[in-house]
Amino acid sequence: MATEVKRAGLTVVITGTSSGIGKGVAQQLAAQGANVVLAARRTKEIEALADSCGPNAIAVTADVSREEDVAKLYEAAMEEFSEIDVWINNAGIGTYGSFTDTPLRDLNRTMEINFLGTIYGSHYALKQFKKQEYGTLINVSSFASKTPLPFGAAYTGSKYGISGLSNGLHQEMRMDGFDDIHICSVDPWVTDTPWTQHAGNYSGHEILVGPANDPQKVVDTIIGLIDNPKKSVEIGAKSKGIAIAGSLMPKTTKGSTGRTLFNMIQEAPPAPPTSGSLYESSPEGTSVSGDLRERLKTKT
Repeated sequence: MATEVKRAGLTVVITGTSSGIGKGVAQQLAAQGANVVLAARRTKEIEALADSCGPNAIAVTADVSREEDVAKLYEAAMEEFSEIDVWINNAGIGTYGSFTDTPLRDLNRTMEINFLGTIYGSHYALKQFKKQEYGTLINVSSFASKTPLPFGAAYTGSKYGISGLSNGLHQEMRMDGFDDIHICSVDPWVTDTPWTQHAGNYSGHEILVGPANDPQKVVDTIIGLIDNPKKSVEIGAKSKGIAIAGSLMPKTTKGSTGRTLFNMIQEAPPAPPTSGSLYESSPEGTSVSGDLRERLKTKT
């Protein structure tokens, strides 16, 4: 009962809530009595989630890569709850495979969802936080922001961008004197969620990267930042290890990570190229065909 009272009246906007980490965060916060504003592209899933979370949950269909959708998300939260205490930019997607074999529009789309989506969410959240003079912004990045992933260059770039954005905003809030506005960045390791079903994949093989961590670790860490905000948090021993090793032995760490990922890709069963859920909010994704498929076949 104490945990429910603890979150009573707290309003939290969460993107990417149709599955995985975002869904887990929403469920846990709602169970603790918070008002939750659920955002994702899959209307049916988030409406069902809102129903299960109770009367203090609303669902807003939104594609975070569209600024107008993020504006709609902000307006819905304010209309329903009059304030926003926490904004969690969690929506994201991966694209894997040779950089030059991946359609340029898919690389761009990865950046739009991951990086621009975080920029849009951060902009609307911070404008409100400045009016209130308080608030916590939590941006979900990745261990890939500490070490680059070959065959995932656009994804890596988007996560480096999120971490850089978060660090810059953290410093800006301090210099502007907003001591009660907190900017947090979290770097999970590979997590056991449906992300491989949603990812664009042009590697010619199934995405089998791991071993994956329990998503509950990420959920607990994100919620913990509401009470104890931190500038940056690595989640899991592997993520922390890469961050430390990357700072002490950057060349060795990056080389080792690259070789490990390359071997995992090559040893995985073959799979056809797909744009995943980059464009459609379906876990099956959209397969591509033509000469790209044939060129990838000759490589595997």
